[in-house]
Amino acid sequence: MSSHHDTHADDHDHHGHHSHDEHADHGSLKSYAIGFVLSVILTAIPFWLVMGKVFDKSGTTAMVILGFAAVQVVVHMVYFLHMNTRAEGGWSMLALIFTVVLVVIMLAGSLWVMYHLNHNMMPGMMHDATQQIPHQMHNMP
Repeated sequence: MSSHHDTHADDHDHHGHHSHDEHADHGSLKSYAIGFVLSVILTAIPFWLVMGKVFDKSGTTAMVILGFAAVQVVVHMVYFLHMNTRAEGGWSMLALIFTVVLVVIMLAGSLWVMYHLNHNMMPGMMHDATQQIPHQMHNMP
């Protein structure tokens, strides 16, 4: 019975060592420092763009900030979450791609619906409502 336990322990140690070799890319201090510096830069630039009012149009500023946000998401995934095509046999990357596709579909659909709701509102609806309020208040007893 003890021989069975010893061989099981040896197999477990060998298996544990083997799986550690597959996932040896857990990051180093240098990797975390690079990720931190990139994150600070990718946060400071959009902050400066907003506070300095670099672009005249707020839509341009928003698009540039969204671009920086997308880059920062990638930096976090690579340097802090250690996601790559080799991690977990590629399943983590497949899950990431699926999540990105779902988020893009949801965001694009939401923006499309909101744009068309705004565009197709009755043109005089807001104008008439603002003119009627003072008139109604004036006629109050």
